Amino acid sequence: MAVYRHGAAFAIPGRAAYLCPMAERTLRTNESGNLREERLLFDALLTPHRSLGPRGFMIFMAAIAAVSFTAGVVFFIAGAWPIVGFLGLDVLLIYLLFRANYRHGRRHEILELTRARLTVRKVNHYGEERSFEFQPYWLRVKIDDPVRHESQLVLESHGRRVVVGSFLAPAERGDLAKALEKALSETRESPA
Repeated sequence: MAVYRHGAAFAIPGRAAYLCPMAERTLRTNESGNLREERLLFDALLTPHRSLGPRGFMIFMAAIAAVSFTAGVVFFIAGAWPIVGFLGLDVLLIYLLFRANYRHGRRHEILELTRARLTVRKVNHYGEERSFEFQPYWLRVKIDDPVRHESQLVLESHGRRVVVGSFLAPAERGDLAKALEKALSETRESPA
């Protein structure tokens, strides 16, 4: 899911689009010991889509536990009591796999564009962050047209490249590319 926090809204059919107007939001940077504020021109938070929220997860797990419990009672009455333990292990395994899936869902990417730089921060599911900075005037945004499932959104400048939004749906990657291109174009054309 892509949350664009800049001045232009768009919607993807079947998905919610969120918008927080930028107004006068600023980014604080520290270059050579000097702290300065820069106005953000584009700000996007990219997160993987999760179709099952916390409430749905609890309902799903309760249903799985109820089915396993009912089947366990039937097997216990029939004299196959060791099966009850395996049914309990099934519920535990499903729970642990969903928890691992949600942990991987914590990864996200943040794109922040100012006049001086585009910063891409990639945070993995462990919370470790990698940051990439590009000069916006030389930055190229590349994506296949039309966007396919295997298409990558690549930011490239001066021999460096980074893939962003790999976990987004193709339509979301295409919309992100258009929105970022528009913001970069406005940055290049506007006076300092």
